[in-house]
Amino acid sequence: MELDRDVYVWVVEHRVPPLDWLFVALSLAGYAGLLWIGLAAVLALWAHRPVLPTMVLVAATVWATDLVTLGLKSLVGRERPYEAVLDPAPLLRADVGLSFPSGHAATSFAGAVLLAYLFPRVAPGLVLLAALVAWSRVYVGAHYPTDVLAGAAVGTLVAFLVIAALRLVRRPDQARRDQKERGQQAEPDADRAADRRLEPFGNRD
Repeated sequence: MELDRDVYVWVVEHRVPPLDWLFVALSLAGYAGLLWIGLAAVLALWAHRPVLPTMVLVAATVWATDLVTLGLKSLVGRERPYEAVLDPAPLLRADVGLSFPSGHAATSFAGAVLLAYLFPRVAPGLVLLAALVAWSRVYVGAHYPTDVLAGAAVGTLVAFLVIAALRLVRRPDQARRDQKERGQQAEPDADRAADRRLEPFGNRD
C-alpha cells in the first residue's frame, strides 16, 4: 500500500538522533514478550500477589500471541520494509521472518491488556508502554505502520479471550463459594464475583 509505505518512509527519514537509543532499547526489550513477563513479576510483588502464577499466565498469553502472529506472517508473506526501502538504513536488522503483523506489537498489547486487567491502577502506563514498543518497530525500520496496527489488534484480541476464558472457567466454583458464604441460593453479586474469579492471581487493585 502506497500510503503505508509513505508513512514508513516519512517516519524513518524524520528520526530524532538523540532518541534513537530509546526506541532501539524499547524494540530490544520487546523481544519474545520478556518485558511483559518481567513486569508481571514486578507488579505481582508490588501488589502482594502470587508471583509465579502471574508470570505463567502472562508468559502463556504473550507466547500464544506470538504463535498466532507467526501463522499470520506465513499466510500474508509480506517482506520487511528495509528490504523494499533501502534508504534510510534500519537501526535494527536482527529480525527473522516476515513483516505482517508485528510480533512485538502483538505481544506488547497482549501483555499490557492482561496486566491492565489484573492491575488496573497502572493500566494507562501499561498501554502507553505497549504503544511505545509497537511504535519503536516503525521507528527503527523493522515494520510498516499497518504491521504494528494489526499486531496491536491481534494482541488485544488474544488478551480479551484469555480473560474471558479464565472468568468463564472460574465462574461455577466462585458462585458456589459466594452462595455458601451468604447461606442462601441467591446469585452472587456480579461485580464481586468478577473481582475474585482470577484467584490465585488475587483480588484486583
